[in-house]
Amino acid sequence: MSNERVGRSLLREEVSERIKRYILDNRLRPGAPLPTENELCAALGASRSSVREAIKTLDALDIVEVRHGHGTYVGELSLSALVEGLTFRGLLSPDDEFAVLSELVEVRELFERGNAERILDALDGEHLACLDELVDRMDRGEDTVGADRAFHALLVHPLGNELVRQFTDAFWDVYTTLAPHLGLPTDEHDTVALHRGIVDAARAEDLPGFTKAVAAHYAPIRHRIAAARG
Repeated sequence: MSNERVGRSLLREEVSERIKRYILDNRLRPGAPLPTENELCAALGASRSSVREAIKTLDALDIVEVRHGHGTYVGELSLSALVEGLTFRGLLSPDDEFAVLSELVEVRELFERGNAERILDALDGEHLACLDELVDRMDRGEDTVGADRAFHALLVHPLGNELVRQFTDAFWDVYTTLAPHLGLPTDEHDTVALHRGIVDAARAEDLPGFTKAVAAHYAPIRHRIAAARG
């Protein structure tokens, strides 16, 4: 790589850091507008080309959102970059792709089993009714994969932890992208009974039963990954 390209890369990173610092210093929230390009150049002491390159980098990371014809805004700060990175890692590394899936399942189970007591305390009648409906959708074969994803998102939603919610969605996205590529099903034949067991234990406020039901849900997935890895 030429010295010129290295210099441009370092400059882009520096301006990107300045923009992030500007967002923090001005306490801008997701969806808030950023200054115009000319105003950013003046505020940051950077050239127009450097600001444009930095904005492109931050847009890819969802730190900012470029709305063409409207301006640039603070992004929703999702984990989309993590999803893309983990997915690419799994697809690119034949010796590692099953390891990525195995680790994703382990973390997903950890979120639910590790927070079991808090989940049971937080779930109310409305949440349980929604979980029942999602299991019924699986039973009817109506968008089983979508209902499965919504089930696990709703299970951790009452915790009020946005990061856990985002990680749960992110890991689900990676899993459902990698699993078919590796010949693993995403529409499990035993999913209805296993999810029903989780809801029944939650409704009964049976903590040992709930943790056992969560473990039982993930056990077949672990088995299929292990079998596929040989």
